[in-house]
Amino acid sequence: MLLNFAKAGFTVQHKNPIDLVTDADHAAEQCIIDHIRRHFPTHHTLAEERGADAHVPSRYRWIIDPLDGTTNFAHGFPVYAISIGVECDGQVIIGVVYDPSRDELFTAEAGHGAYLSGKLISVSQTPRLGEALTVTGFAYDIRDTPNNNLDYFVRFALKAQGVRRTGSAALDLCYVAAGRFDGFWEIKLNPWDMAAGTLIVREAGGHVTDLRGNEHSIYQPELVASNGRIHDEMLEVIRGNLRP
Repeated sequence: MLLNFAKAGFTVQHKNPIDLVTDADHAAEQCIIDHIRRHFPTHHTLAEERGADAHVPSRYRWIIDPLDGTTNFAHGFPVYAISIGVECDGQVIIGVVYDPSRDELFTAEAGHGAYLSGKLISVSQTPRLGEALTVTGFAYDIRDTPNNNLDYFVRFALKAQGVRRTGSAALDLCYVAAGRFDGFWEIKLNPWDMAAGTLIVREAGGHVTDLRGNEHSIYQPELVASNGRIHDEMLEVIRGNLRP
């Protein structure tokens, strides 16, 4: 569906000067929710554009980002994905991220490993931050707040072998899981950005925490994800600029 919109055209609206939404976002989200409703009518959903739908009690919640990387999509830059995580009793048990441009499907089930298009994947073996390729992102309020990740970015740029910014947190996490990146951090994310990707990283043997090294929840806005080997070094870089 997203590729069809990319070829045929779409309309763009602005939530704020740099936060976009397209009719492709809305159409993809509706398609996903309609499919869930047909097969799991009692399950809850939490989706980026329409928010939470919790009209009946359920142990299950589907957490949906129909188009992660909307700005990329709107500019024709082919780095965007669909991300879907499934919670049971508050724990993410299924994660799926699909990159239509590359036809790459990242999947994970809790306790059963992580896969890329059916093949088992694992995080990298990079032992030190100085040899690592890292990735991050910036929130849509970057122009309006000093808590905009630029301070961390500068510190990592001086410590890591490289730092990238792709514009899709879901794919950044999957690329850590697949060993394409060694580490990822970001400070202002939403549950739909992280639900699938964090499970995929963990199931690929990676490590996910908050910025202080504590247990991570998808309902907090910050995270550090890595191959595990460089995690302490990443936390040390972040610690130098942590706000109270």
